[in-house]
Amino acid sequence: MRILITGGAGCLGSNLTEHYLSQGHQIFIIDNFATGHRELVPQGMDRVQFAEGDVADRAFVEQCFADFSPSHIIHGAAAYLDPDDWESDAQTNVLGSIEIVRAAQIHGVKRLINLQTALCYGQPDQVPIPVTAPTRPFTSYGISKTAGEQFMLMGSVATVSLRLANICGPRLAIGPIPTFYTRLKAGKDCFCSDTIRDFLDMKDFLALMDLVMLEGAPTGIFNVSTGEGKSIKQVYDAVADYLQIDGGDVPIVPPGTDDVKSVVLDPSFTETAFGWRAKVDFEETIRGMLTWYDAHGVSAIHSHLKAHQNLMSRSFP
Repeated sequence: MRILITGGAGCLGSNLTEHYLSQGHQIFIIDNFATGHRELVPQGMDRVQFAEGDVADRAFVEQCFADFSPSHIIHGAAAYLDPDDWESDAQTNVLGSIEIVRAAQIHGVKRLINLQTALCYGQPDQVPIPVTAPTRPFTSYGISKTAGEQFMLMGSVATVSLRLANICGPRLAIGPIPTFYTRLKAGKDCFCSDTIRDFLDMKDFLALMDLVMLEGAPTGIFNVSTGEGKSIKQVYDAVADYLQIDGGDVPIVPPGTDDVKSVVLDPSFTETAFGWRAKVDFEETIRGMLTWYDAHGVSAIHSHLKAHQNLMSRSFP
């Protein structure tokens, strides 16, 4: 395959690059380094090409497609750094998605895989959330990603949009796991939001990606998850236990106005469609992440959420 990966210098993109290089495929990476890291782009390899630029830039995207002639697209580029910067989110997540699917149609791409946020469901009516649940995003990130997904599904290319649980693997730099790890190691205080999330191991995600990329495989929208929810306090306890630190009486605070109490996806439709099921349990996933941090450290931690309003007057070093 000739695989073009947008957002290829991020956590998911870099893991996908490594995975498909190991299988002998050709890779073309696009990234603007808003959240990605230059050191994650492989250097000096004949089977890897790279271009720095914006997926919303039509001329840039067209040149990348013309130079590489991709057979498959994995669209992982996303803007989320500033919840109040609606324009940047819309530029990348909506217009960027439009430019990618437009170019994919023109250049005869076989399959397009879109990596979507589970926040597209907004405040769900039921948990686990079925893939048939209505989309009701209420943040800039969720709204723009959902609009981008809809444009991609309108195209003529065989398209799969994967609505993802929290994928855990090497270089993860968002969410509670790296946050608790870095703060507890530094002797700093923590707090836990009173929320529930599902956590999927990178190995299980990559196993599904191999099935999704096959020509003739099902298309459409699919939840990607273990289907099992874990509280943020359970994550905190697991990290503290791994570090052999007494977590103490950590504050539990209600979710912020831009957060969701429980995001647990129902993967049953995906399991039936692809004959796939998550195999790695929560404890092994957390242990694998923390072992990786021990060896490689944690890069700058990002979040799509605003600073928690209940903690504005609380002193956390």
